[in-house]
Amino acid sequence: QVPLVESGGGLVQAGASLRLSCTASGLHFDNYAMAWFRQAPGKEREAVAAIDHMDRTTYADFVKGRFAISRDATKNILYLQMNNLEPDDTAMYYCVTDNTPFRTIDNLRPDNWGQGTQVTVSS
Repeated sequence: QVPLVESGGGLVQAGASLRLSCTASGLHFDNYAMAWFRQAPGKEREAVAAIDHMDRTTYADFVKGRFAISRDATKNILYLQMNNLEPDDTAMYYCVTDNTPFRTIDNLRPDNWGQGTQVTVSS
């Protein structure tokens, strides 16, 4: 499996923006859907946003209008632009792949996970 390496997390105030990146060197993006998950302390892991092999995007209701997922196949990087961050967005954020390339956020079955990057939003 290709290593997935996330970066871009940090500590910010409510209302700020962050852009997460996930480097997937050697991954053939056309063959995969990709997504971001998150997990807050004491809570279950949840899907945040997904992008399929045609670059169609789907989002969890709690981030619609604030987050945007995208990817650059020439650089092998997946992004998550997060705007207007809220304290409830505080979590570890994980990059995942799914080898069924047309998956959406509702039916993801991740086959590979990164180590995560921490996002902390203060009020």
